[in-house]
Amino acid sequence: MPSTANNAVTTLIRGVCPVLPTPFDESGAPDLASLRTLVRYLIQCGVYGIAYPGVASEVSQLSELEREQLTAAVLDEVAGRVPVIVGASSDSLAVTIRLGAAAASQGAAAIMVAAPALQAGTAAQLAHFAAIAGALPTIPIMLQNVPPPTGAGLEPAVLLQIVTAVPGIRYVKEETLPSGQRLTALRAAAPVSLLGVFGGAGGRYITDELRRGACGTMPAIELAEVHVALFRAHERGDAAAVRNIFARMLPILNIQAVFRWSLTKHVLQSRGLLRSTRQRMPGPLLDPLDRQDVDAFMHDIADLLLPDAQLAHCHAANNPRRAT
Repeated sequence: MPSTANNAVTTLIRGVCPVLPTPFDESGAPDLASLRTLVRYLIQCGVYGIAYPGVASEVSQLSELEREQLTAAVLDEVAGRVPVIVGASSDSLAVTIRLGAAAASQGAAAIMVAAPALQAGTAAQLAHFAAIAGALPTIPIMLQNVPPPTGAGLEPAVLLQIVTAVPGIRYVKEETLPSGQRLTALRAAAPVSLLGVFGGAGGRYITDELRRGACGTMPAIELAEVHVALFRAHERGDAAAVRNIFARMLPILNIQAVFRWSLTKHVLQSRGLLRSTRQRMPGPLLDPLDRQDVDAFMHDIADLLLPDAQLAHCHAANNPRRAT
């Protein structure tokens, strides 16, 4: 196994590592039981890892305490079965370090930190990540390159300066477009300390990213088993299957690009995995006609999805190990 800059051993993170949404009940409070159900769903799908919390988790709407409690529940439910990448991004460096330290102490495989939009210039970004790596030397860092206004949208040359100067950054999640071209530039000149580059952006550019050498993808979770099937087809060199699977899920990905959390939560509730579609994040909500479209598109790919009988095993009532 590869080692981090300070010789701490880590498992190589690769493959499909979806970002969990945050379930809320009808009052708007976090729904821990549903969160655990979603973790079990992802394990059933055969994912290679799980990320939480991220943009798809409505992380900007969670308090620091909620992030800590929800992340602890995810790590507890996963129980070491797959690597967990814990999102530690914050406008406050101190909060990022606190969240990262908690994640490291609870067994996270890595922390994901977005290049902050408020840090102007390469020197400020480099200092930010150097401070995190210095404070948290035992856990790998994944630099999330999110486009503005959420993140800084760093150019490949700037990313290369940062990952070269801060070897504790072992992964990059590239989400600034065109992600494929940026991924190529980054991989061509990456230092040996960088173990891999992931794609994101909901998996909408996954075929291009994998063709260019991405080590995996970190989409939202509503099509987790389909992403796993696509990645496995890519690994065995079946380009025709990759294109076919991607083409079949593209209608859902197109709607997800607009409706984000609303689409994800509708699909999960429709499949019996989520009790409420409540979201905190501002954004467009599916109306009845939108939901009809989504349901029809999901019906079209039903043969690629886990059967209902298998989904039933994801619920807490059917899992005596943990019921809350």
